[in-house]
Amino acid sequence: MAEGSFRMNSLSRFEEALRLGRARISPVEVSGTVSDVTMSHYGVAGLSPFLKLGDCVRIEVGDNRHVGEVVRIDNRFATVKPFDMRGDAALGMRVRRSERLTIFPHSSWRGRSIDALCRPLDDGAPLETGEREMSLEAEAPPSLRRSRVVSPIKTGVRILDIFTPLCAGQRIGIFAGSGIGKSSLVAMLANGSGFDTVVVALVGERGREVREFIDETLAKSRQKAVLVVATGDESPMMRRLCPKAAVTIAEYFRDQGESVLLIIDSITRFAHASREVFLSAGEAPVARGYPPGVFSELPRLLERAGPGVENSGKITGVFSVLIDGDDQNDPIADAIRGTLDGHIVLDRAIADQGRFPAVNIASSISRLSRFVWTPQQSKLVAKLRALIARYEETRDLRLIGGYSPGSDAFVDRAIKLVPRIYEAMHQSLTDTCSDDAFQELARALTREDEQDAVEIPTP
Repeated sequence: MAEGSFRMNSLSRFEEALRLGRARISPVEVSGTVSDVTMSHYGVAGLSPFLKLGDCVRIEVGDNRHVGEVVRIDNRFATVKPFDMRGDAALGMRVRRSERLTIFPHSSWRGRSIDALCRPLDDGAPLETGEREMSLEAEAPPSLRRSRVVSPIKTGVRILDIFTPLCAGQRIGIFAGSGIGKSSLVAMLANGSGFDTVVVALVGERGREVREFIDETLAKSRQKAVLVVATGDESPMMRRLCPKAAVTIAEYFRDQGESVLLIIDSITRFAHASREVFLSAGEAPVARGYPPGVFSELPRLLERAGPGVENSGKITGVFSVLIDGDDQNDPIADAIRGTLDGHIVLDRAIADQGRFPAVNIASSISRLSRFVWTPQQSKLVAKLRALIARYEETRDLRLIGGYSPGSDAFVDRAIKLVPRIYEAMHQSLTDTCSDDAFQELARALTREDEQDAVEIPTP
């Protein structure tokens, strides 16, 4: 009886010491062992009761520490996808539970190039650590608390400012096959002057193109840009993490009240990397090899861009979508198109004609253009689209000599004006940004005679 009283008394004293801060309990570190190894992932036994999906684990091999993410948990073992492509896991190795990945962005990151784990890739000083810890898996702002997207912005790209105008906080996709000028159009947007900060994620790009993108493509806006890179030879986990890190950095600057341009090139390679992860987790493919988890993860990422809550900044998102085989009905393209606020379609046939940006005007749309155009400009754009549509519809007929001038006044007008429109819309990376796209188009259409001129309203 006396011994029991002594134990209770000692426990009460210890609890009192804890409450007053005079005692500390050291955290217990749990660990397991590698029980299964494949080319793409490994299994860990003994940790399942202590893990959640998305947790990280680490393996210490000599002086190196290799980190992986838990993508599946069952009673026997947990499936881990390593961030390192080499896969140094071996049977029986000790695996320890770690914390979830978080980053500490800082305003000094502008002008720097980093990898998906926010480690510097350039020769600059070590990255400064911000005061705010941010999760790479953050939720989008509540829909009813987000500010409205109504403020127009000038991109400096004539064909976009006229036919698919953008608003600050809008999310738009650039849909294109390979080699049509997608990256060049992205670069033209990045060099625009309407943004405080530019965050670019290069996902699955060729290694040789990264330096070229920094030195040439992003040269004009380098000092206000943060570049996050995961090249095609890196692991699927790094390619999947790269856009998430870029969005998190953009959220940091947005919360500072800034207007941020977020560019992800390309979101399709993010989907490819996610496909490998979800297949390793045991999900069955449902649409052209893509498991259901991919179609759930895409909107979670895309919805994080856009406007923040009231009185904060906005993230204008530009997402390039690589169309496999130029198939606009690709399941990833369909899923992304339905989530975004507009789409710009690049056409290989237009690129073959030497017209850049190779934008298919008839297939491209901005769902927020009503906040940019005046009523007069809206009517004008509708007329221009009609002229272009009739011009393209009659192209084959005219090429075989089946159309006689004077048969249709509207077709005659289209034949006279549309080539001038195409010429006016031509723009390259070396050209200066457009100041007033509508007035530049007006000068192009009225340079020869006034009787065929199209009246261009002023803003």
